[in-house]
Amino acid sequence: MRHLLTIVLCLMCLSAPSLAVQPDEVLDDPALEARARALSQDLRCVVCQNENIDSSNAPLARDLRIVVRERLLAGDSDDEVLDYVVARYGEFVLFRPRFEGRNIVLWLTPLLAVVLGAGLLFAFFRSSSASSKVKPLTAEEQAKLKSIMERDKP
Repeated sequence: MRHLLTIVLCLMCLSAPSLAVQPDEVLDDPALEARARALSQDLRCVVCQNENIDSSNAPLARDLRIVVRERLLAGDSDDEVLDYVVARYGEFVLFRPRFEGRNIVLWLTPLLAVVLGAGLLFAFFRSSSASSKVKPLTAEEQAKLKSIMERDKP
């Protein structure tokens, strides 16, 4: 009996994120509901910020889920729905910002950081290998070494 209770509790914990979408929000058409769920995964809850609207329990996330479903019922394409939401909440609402305008900096910054880091590493190793080359001994140093070696002979 105790194992059964543990299993039930584990299953309840696993199903918790799916409880955010309320039964009254679910569309009758399975294809439209699947599209709504897919779109909801790409939209950030502006209250929670690290959750998508599909798994957020915030009232604003619920409102956004309803807006997405209303736009789909009105016949909007997925891009039109996203454009509608972005027009009201800004690009921040998208988990994956678009590759355009000001967002190009967001997409290119990691690449520039990697290139800059690789360049710095290359310069560091190049300069350290150049300074680690052995220079030949001068005549004075050779004479001193020869005298030390002769002195230490048994």
